Amino acid sequence: MSEQDAETSGLNGNADEQNVNKEGKAPEPELGESQVESNTTVDTPPDVQDSDAVEKTETGEVVGEAMPKSTFLTSGEEDTVEATAQADLPEDSRQDGASPNKTTISNDAGNSTATVKIMLMPEGHVMTMAFAIGLTIKELKFHFANELKVPSEVIQISLSGRMVEDHRTLIELGVQPHGTIQLEMTSSDPENHPIRPVKPQQDYNMPDVITVRVQTDPETFQDVVVEIERATHRKAFLGGYRHKATETEYHHAAVQTIAKRKPITGVGTFSRNTQTVTVKSQFQQCTNSTSTQMTKIGCYVSNMEDKLISPGSYITADQYHGKRLRAVIALQTYTRRWQAKRMTDRLRQDRELRLAWMEREGRRKREEKDEQIKAEHHRRMNPQCRDDFALLYSALEKWRREEVEHIDATLDGAERKAALCALLEQETQLIASIGRHRIAAGERNYDKAVQAFLEKCAAPKRWRAFDGKMTQMDTQYTIRAKELRDLYSSINLRYLNQEERLDVLLTLKHTVKEHDCKLTQDIVELIDREADLLMRGVKETNLEGLRKRISTLFLQYIKTPTFNPEVAKLLKVPQDPAQLRKNIYFCRGCSRYLLSTDFALTANARLVGKCRSCSELDNEARRREDFSHYKTILRRLRKTEAQRNKEAKITYLLQEQDLRYLVDVVWGAQSALSAWSDMHDLVMVRWDCQWEWSPWNCILLTKGEAAAHIKMENIEKAYGVVFIRNVKHKHTLAKKYFSQIPVMAKYLQDVDSQSATHGNLLVAKPITNATTRILTTTPQAAGGKATQ
Repeated sequence: MSEQDAETSGLNGNADEQNVNKEGKAPEPELGESQVESNTTVDTPPDVQDSDAVEKTETGEVVGEAMPKSTFLTSGEEDTVEATAQADLPEDSRQDGASPNKTTISNDAGNSTATVKIMLMPEGHVMTMAFAIGLTIKELKFHFANELKVPSEVIQISLSGRMVEDHRTLIELGVQPHGTIQLEMTSSDPENHPIRPVKPQQDYNMPDVITVRVQTDPETFQDVVVEIERATHRKAFLGGYRHKATETEYHHAAVQTIAKRKPITGVGTFSRNTQTVTVKSQFQQCTNSTSTQMTKIGCYVSNMEDKLISPGSYITADQYHGKRLRAVIALQTYTRRWQAKRMTDRLRQDRELRLAWMEREGRRKREEKDEQIKAEHHRRMNPQCRDDFALLYSALEKWRREEVEHIDATLDGAERKAALCALLEQETQLIASIGRHRIAAGERNYDKAVQAFLEKCAAPKRWRAFDGKMTQMDTQYTIRAKELRDLYSSINLRYLNQEERLDVLLTLKHTVKEHDCKLTQDIVELIDREADLLMRGVKETNLEGLRKRISTLFLQYIKTPTFNPEVAKLLKVPQDPAQLRKNIYFCRGCSRYLLSTDFALTANARLVGKCRSCSELDNEARRREDFSHYKTILRRLRKTEAQRNKEAKITYLLQEQDLRYLVDVVWGAQSALSAWSDMHDLVMVRWDCQWEWSPWNCILLTKGEAAAHIKMENIEKAYGVVFIRNVKHKHTLAKKYFSQIPVMAKYLQDVDSQSATHGNLLVAKPITNATTRILTTTPQAAGGKATQ
């Protein structure tokens, strides 16, 4: 149906149009086949459908009050029974019963609407529409004749199998306002004029009645029938625009909501007074009239109110300008005083902030120093790792040298020898004490190392996906490693009763029996021995040695790749003999063949010397040096360079010995600016921040000086020429020493290819004699020693 037909379609007859106009509603448009299919229901008995409608009516009464614009099912069970009973009565009785209803029904009730379901027989299609309950069956026939394109004479409407007369109204059939009724429609001439549903339209149209499910309670829902009101007028054309490329026209959409008028506040918002020039009339005449009339013959003027005016001193132009100048000077004086007061207040605030910052920095440095002292004291009292024991031996050597110097300075002859013997005895006792601490720490570290080893074996496979998420996967080997790890932890548990211990031993026995070899046989034999001793009531203290043997053998079982395949990649000794020939070197100290990772090589080393263990043992016996400070400086340097440049490589080529040479020999183990020699506060940073860190592009400073140095944009303007040349001289010494490393050859070539301005500072320029004499007495920048 076209849009024009939808606007003009409605109920036939003048009476129909009058009824619709009384309600203020538009005529009902025709229903498409798509709408008919959506409203099609299963062919069920009328009484069952009425019962469903009754339930919806009971739930819709309350909602109908809140939403008066919609049409709800309001007919109850009693109304349905009355309608059914009235339909079953004879025609005379039904007409008699309908006459009182006509007299009692008001005009408002006659104008109310109801939902009418028309079942097209014999196909069973259902059409749902809303009609006024005052319409007659004849008017319904005219409407459906126009809709279905059949004559109205052949249409027959029945209710519950009984034919309904044309003069009967919906009210007479028992339909209440906002109620529902189901009628059957048949054709008296089905061969020539069959009743078929309306063909589907090309465009989708909103149905006349829709069912809405409303949730009133968390678990209660109501089905509400809502009637759709149709617009009776065509929407206004509001203009639009045309697409230049596709020639497609776009029209502005009109809305159905009437614009809300703004309330009248009484304040004028539009006025021409603000758009035109205001004309104002003003008098220039004085309000009081004055006169200069004097007393004369025939006229008397009173002089009681006259004032005697005497002339003042005459002010010259110079005096006037001088007075104005003095006033300007007074204003400038007060203004400058105000500005000076503001500046002094600002300087005072800056000074207070500076003092507060200095106090905070001093407190922070003191706290850091205290923390370092406490940490060092804790490391000495509770040594755990190799660095801690190196610190102990370094402190022991420092104490021994101080005592030897004191003995040499105060004693002589036999007394000196006796004091040195006593000192040697004390040193021997201290070394023995350090050895006991090392044994205790080794036992603790052994348990931690074993646990870390088992955790690493049982760790799942991990990889990062394309979206950044970490993925984990357990394989059959990692699951096996987890089972062995849990079993090893269960064996080493203490304070287990007899039943729990026997259960753990039985589980271990079943686990190792999967493989038959010498190792598993020894483990099974020890398990049986411990179980027999437990049954005999032997004390646990007497079983510690046996349990230690079981734990050690089971750990050896776990480290065997045949029984635990996941451990093969973590063993230091490869299982393939062919791999033993790769990266294996001979240690001249312990006479063992070790991996290349067990040797600590310096930057200029040409031969493989002693391994790490032999080097540490030699250091503890002879020099007793502590490399922890250099390790800390190197760790900070690597961390800083990794943050600034992820591809930095030079910092990872240096070892602690190389950095020690760079700090002690090249830079003198002190800050280049302030000559501060506390190793805890010194850091190594770039000299020129634009280039990567290297031994020939570095400077040793304190933490505060390094933070200020990094922020400098031009170091040539920030430092003096003499200081810059001293730094470049140190860079030349470092380049000469580290150029012996073959790997750094390419980095040296990159340095040689730098800009000429960056390399001109390496060349010493001639200085006059007068300037030289001045420089010999001038200290270095920021408190350095004088240069000769």
